[in-house]
Amino acid sequence: MADSKERELAQEEVQELARIETNPDALAELVEDLASASRRRRQFAARVVMFVAERDPERVVGFVPELVDALYRPEAQTRWEALDALSLLVPLDAKAVGEAFEGAEAALFDELSSTLRLSAFRLLCLWGSTDRNRSKKVWPILDEAIQCYHGDLEYRDMLGVLHEFAQGKIAGEVAEELAGRLAFDAENGKGSYLKARSREIYEYLVKRFKLDAPKRRARTVSTSDTDDEE
Repeated sequence: MADSKERELAQEEVQELARIETNPDALAELVEDLASASRRRRQFAARVVMFVAERDPERVVGFVPELVDALYRPEAQTRWEALDALSLLVPLDAKAVGEAFEGAEAALFDELSSTLRLSAFRLLCLWGSTDRNRSKKVWPILDEAIQCYHGDLEYRDMLGVLHEFAQGKIAGEVAEELAGRLAFDAENGKGSYLKARSREIYEYLVKRFKLDAPKRRARTVSTSDTDDEE
């Protein structure tokens, strides 16, 4: 299967969405297929659930546990569709979506699928941007991902998500270390987009948090040290 997530609907998906609109039990039945023994059925279910989340996230928010469980399927597509659906649910129930942290972290460092890595990065950034403690929990692995994928094609999109993260409710120390991480590219980045986007995020953080010569992250922090304290 191509490592892609083009959003044009197939006829089968259109029909399934129509069934969900007219049958009150159809969405729950589809969600059950996230755990199907059939790889194709799992992928189909995850994709359609993601489309439902795009259109009406309120209908999907009650299925967060099933979407979190889907992050442990072997195929990349089921996982990235589940991650994308979960990203859409962050504004509705960030605390529940926090259960996806471990699955998203594993997906972030998947060696085979750049699409999966980007979906995981997006979810972690969106979730981390909702609360200072959450930002401290996700930042060490986001920082590692920035270093790992800096030269890869998906890094361009990662910068766009980092811009959203920077505008969220993040801790001051996270803001400083993110600015420090982007400082070099803000001055010397190769390619106009890389340099311009890095500078935009850097300057925004410096102004918002009144930073003076921000430094990169230089310590190792266990993700368990800053667990969400709600």
